[in-house]
Amino acid sequence: MTKLENHPEKNVIRLQLRQNAVLKDLGDGDRADLEPHLAVVDGHKGDFLLNQGVREMEQYFILDGILKRVVSNPQGKEMILRFADERDIETSYAAWRLGKPTPYGIVCVTKARVASLPLEQWVRFLDRHANAKQTFEYFVMHLMSEIMAHTITLHLLDAPGRVQRFMRKHPDLVDRIPQKELASYLNLSAETLSRLRHRGKI
Repeated sequence: MTKLENHPEKNVIRLQLRQNAVLKDLGDGDRADLEPHLAVVDGHKGDFLLNQGVREMEQYFILDGILKRVVSNPQGKEMILRFADERDIETSYAAWRLGKPTPYGIVCVTKARVASLPLEQWVRFLDRHANAKQTFEYFVMHLMSEIMAHTITLHLLDAPGRVQRFMRKHPDLVDRIPQKELASYLNLSAETLSRLRHRGKI
């Protein structure tokens, strides 16, 4: 972990942050207020950025790579709630606001780089910048709605329908996510997903 202001690639990272869905409309003064709090974290495939059940939470702005939000039961069975890539975010904002431990983990699907800061500092920043807070909270509600829609489709759509929906909504991710991960997200076996593709069902 390296503070943004000390990072050797800080100029490139600043450009990437300007493309982030939540940060793109910030003014120069807003960025000057935020950047001293940001650290750059590099993760490898399988690394946990956030463990399920913790109370020390971070706000993540994805610079490179793909992350997944996962829920695990005590037996280790895992459900993937969403994937997120460049220009996206990951957060435990709702849990932090409710004073609850985070209900999911955040894991690197591929090699990834994020800019992060403690959620408490991010919330203080939002409280000073009303427009940024409105943008962020709308984005969080959108993410929650997307996760709900995905959960519903796992019950309502057959296997080809689930895959087709993902391909329609996330065409940029289809060939970047390992087949095993994508199959798990769609509640399929890797063999079933491969068979559907081989037979031209999707």
